[in-house]
Amino acid sequence: MSKVITVKKPQDFYQLDAPAEALASGELVAFPTETVYGLGANALDAFAVKSIFTAKGRPQDNPLIVHIAHKSQIYELVKSVPPAAEKILDTLAPGPVTIILEKNDVIPDVVTAGGKTVAVRIPENYIAQELIARAGVPVAAPSANTSGKPSPTKAEHVKEDLWDKVSYIIDGGSCSVGLESTVIDLTVTPPAILRPGGISHEELAALIGEVRGYKSGDSDTTAPKSPGMKYRHYAPKAKMKVFKGQAFEEAIKETIAATPQVNVCVLTAGERTYQGAKTINCGATPEEYSKNLFDALRTADNQGADIILAELPFPSGGIATALYNRIYKSCGGNVVLCK
Repeated sequence: MSKVITVKKPQDFYQLDAPAEALASGELVAFPTETVYGLGANALDAFAVKSIFTAKGRPQDNPLIVHIAHKSQIYELVKSVPPAAEKILDTLAPGPVTIILEKNDVIPDVVTAGGKTVAVRIPENYIAQELIARAGVPVAAPSANTSGKPSPTKAEHVKEDLWDKVSYIIDGGSCSVGLESTVIDLTVTPPAILRPGGISHEELAALIGEVRGYKSGDSDTTAPKSPGMKYRHYAPKAKMKVFKGQAFEEAIKETIAATPQVNVCVLTAGERTYQGAKTINCGATPEEYSKNLFDALRTADNQGADIILAELPFPSGGIATALYNRIYKSCGGNVVLCK
């Protein structure tokens, strides 16, 4: 059974000593970041990293992201840090961006699914930074949930999935971004976004020049460099359908009317109600919706929804690109275009 530690402010940092020691010694610790809660293990300990896959039920060929507290740590983990990586680390990190570089042998193959590259990021969340710094080791950490389920953005979500599988759960409140980090591969020319996230294609291109944007066809690959590329993710228990475009309300009303014998929950982009269905307001902007998406999916499941219908009226670009990616994966591509 996990021990839950609540850390809300710097005065609580002393409580991180025990979980930091546990991390360094090979135990699993769940902790908050600005993106989602992570399930951490000592990235230099192959046995500890293997226990992440067991706890999550995660396929072994799905690589992990290594989290560090300070830029100086990356030079020990990778063969070289090119100018584009330096710019990203100096300008956008700490933050919701992950860079892929060629790994040093110090990183066990289990972290990278046998690949020659490693994904590294510096989380912006000050609790995550402090925990990693106190542990004194880089921390491999995917999302702290059962593989395939909506990612955890609150400690309560971690408890639902991993209560008896980790040594500590650090409760740092709700995640501020709510979607996983942007992953950019700097081992190819031009650099390529493998997973959209909290840092947009536009921001990266403005900083380092030409960047290949994320393409939905990148999702299926036999040897992924990044998590989130190969398997279905973020899926609720309920069946789900997404309504994209401006004329979504009538289409949702028709769908509700056609399914009178089931429990329907609608994820709305603002204060709206639908007769015959429960509603969860995810927020009127892409940023708000992104922050609340995974919590809304779990809430709908916990309320016994048989079907989840989701409004998605936002234009593409910025964080909306990441939102599209996550919600499309959540519904298994079941999208209705409403013109």
